[in-house]
Amino acid sequence: MFGELSYEGARTQEMDWTLHEYNQQMFPGIGTIINIITIVSGASLGVLVGNKMPIRTRTLLTDVLGLVTLLGAASALIPLWSSRYTEALPQGWTLLVVLGSLLIGGLIGSALKLENRLDALGENLRIKFKASSDSSFVEGFVAASLLFAIGPLAILGSISDGMGTGIDQLVLKSTLDFFAAMAFATSLGWGVAVSAIPVGIYQGAWTLVGLGLGEVLAGYQIDAMTIVGGIMLICIALKLLNMKSVSVGNLLPALFIAPILALLVHSL
Repeated sequence: MFGELSYEGARTQEMDWTLHEYNQQMFPGIGTIINIITIVSGASLGVLVGNKMPIRTRTLLTDVLGLVTLLGAASALIPLWSSRYTEALPQGWTLLVVLGSLLIGGLIGSALKLENRLDALGENLRIKFKASSDSSFVEGFVAASLLFAIGPLAILGSISDGMGTGIDQLVLKSTLDFFAAMAFATSLGWGVAVSAIPVGIYQGAWTLVGLGLGEVLAGYQIDAMTIVGGIMLICIALKLLNMKSVSVGNLLPALFIAPILALLVHSL
C-alpha cells in the first residue's frame, strides 16, 4: 500500500514537473495566438453556417447569445459579495468603487470618444475587407471586440502567459470565444473574425505587462475589475437583445480605473 502511495506521489510530482517544464518551453504570447486562431476559425464556421440560415434563425441565435451573455455577466458580479472583496474595502465602499470606476471611466472614454473611434476602426476595416455598407460588419466587429476583451480572463490569462506560469486561463477563454464567435458570426458576419485584431493587441499588451512586472493586481483589485466588466457585459447583452443601446466602448477605461480606485480605497 505504501509502495502504491509512493508511486502515485512520484507520478504526480513527475507530471507537475513535466507541466512546469512544458510551460517554460512555450514562448510568451502563445496563449493569445491560440485565442486569435479560435476566434477566426469560430467566426469562419459561423459565417459558413449562417449563410444557409433564414433571418429568423439568425435573430434567434443573437437573442440566445444575448441571454448567455447575461448569464456570464451574472457570474462576473458574484465577487461583489465575496469576503475577499468586502473585507478589503471599508464598509459601504464596495458599490461606490464600482460606481466611481464606471463614472470616471465613462468620463474619460467620452472625452476620448472611444466608442466613435472603435466604430470608425470597424468602418475602415469593413472597407478594407470589402464588406457591403448595409452589412452588419461594424456591429459584429465592435460587439465581438468588446465581448472578447472584457473580463478577467483576457487580462489575468495574458499576465499569466507573460509570466510563464501557464496558459490554462487563455485556453479556457479560447474555448469560450470559439463558440461565441461562431454564434455571433451566424448573424453579424465577418466583422466578428476581424475582432481578433484588437483582441490580439489588447492581450498582447497585458502579456508584456506580465513579462516585465510579474504579479500586478491583488485579489480584491481583480474582483473590482471583474464586477465592472460584468456590468459592461450586461450592457452588451441589452444591446444584443435590442432592449437598450449603451456606449460600452466609452466605458472601457473603467476596467483600468477599477483596480486603481480599489487600491486607493483599500489604503484608507
